[in-house]
Amino acid sequence: MVSDPIADLIIRMQNAAAVGKESLSVPFSTLKMAVLEKLKERGYIKYAQVKGKKVQKTIEIGLLYDKQKKPRITGVARVSKPSRRMYVKSTELYPVKYGKGSLILSTPKGILSDDEARRSKTGGEALFKIW
Repeated sequence: MVSDPIADLIIRMQNAAAVGKESLSVPFSTLKMAVLEKLKERGYIKYAQVKGKKVQKTIEIGLLYDKQKKPRITGVARVSKPSRRMYVKSTELYPVKYGKGSLILSTPKGILSDDEARRSKTGGEALFKIW
């Protein structure tokens, strides 16, 4: 059993992208699916599809690469951990990597990126940074 499913998800994606895999599979959860939908919206992954039924559910993730076969996901950093939750106000949100990356937040309005949270003036738990 994994104690931090979000960290497991982002590290699996980073490792798969580093070795050039086209897709990967992770165990299903609704939080992971919401995060993956936001990453798809932001252009970090191709698709996220649910496979299997009931206990055997998994999520198949398609990774994106550019024309030179460089992965779209070059780095990830977990901000909030199970041992230390990090909450940010909407006024404390700053661009990641000079606007080249994104901060993914869990807010009362759902999973949002830093841009969307700034626009809607909503703070929340900072899950991870991706660039």
